[in-house]
Amino acid sequence: MQGSRRIQALGLVLILACGTIAAPASAQADDPKQPSVENPHMHFWGTSQLDQCWTHFDANDSSGSAAEGYGTKTFAENAQVEVDYTCRIQSGETFKQDMYLNENGTINIEMSFKIFSQDCTDTSECKDLTITLYRGNIEIAMFTRAVETVNNYEDFTISWDIPVNETMYRWNKSGEEPSIRVEYSAPNPADPIFCWFADCRGEFIMYYSNNEDNYSVEANFPVINASDVGPGNGGGDGGIGGAVDDALPGFGLAAGLGALGMAAVGASRFERKE
Repeated sequence: MQGSRRIQALGLVLILACGTIAAPASAQADDPKQPSVENPHMHFWGTSQLDQCWTHFDANDSSGSAAEGYGTKTFAENAQVEVDYTCRIQSGETFKQDMYLNENGTINIEMSFKIFSQDCTDTSECKDLTITLYRGNIEIAMFTRAVETVNNYEDFTISWDIPVNETMYRWNKSGEEPSIRVEYSAPNPADPIFCWFADCRGEFIMYYSNNEDNYSVEANFPVINASDVGPGNGGGDGGIGGAVDDALPGFGLAAGLGALGMAAVGASRFERKE
């Protein structure tokens, strides 16, 4: 009788533990829109009018993004060429698990643009092309390029390397997903003679990951498995228990159930001795 109780207790613990550990462990790795060691590239998408920009990690899913592969904002003659928008993780695709980065790795962001505006003067309002990486609401790093070097209406690609530091080791799910803010401001071309013969409307164009010119448009994160997290890499005490607990939600619950099962077995032995 007591042996039967012990087997039932252990069986219950094993069933519950498997249910809490196995399912979450594969939830992110099996979803192409989620980051993983095998899938570390975040891709950029958006509308033709560049009024919406979003990201996810599936290079093959451009649903809702401009078919031509870029978005354009157009500005009337003599108007300021000005943009300020943020590309965030697609709605409904927030991380299912925390994302961990290699402490010795580098984040690489590649983005392509085409801009037509006037050069800055002492009296004009200007903001250089500014690209900012956020972790949730926290600013992580910033890239700038001067107006005069990007406003000639020629395609250009930036390649921005960001060495990983202690502020970037861990990106918590549902709140600390990466986002990219893009800002630019410069006067519109206003030469009356030139504008008599040519179109002087200003333009700001951003290319998406599905562009037809094969420009590289993506952010590459040096993703590692949570089980590889150690001391100095956001892993707390570095013990395997802490890493596994983060990697496998429910591990703490399973451990508690295991303790209850052991207590049940111990109680049965105690009763038998009595």
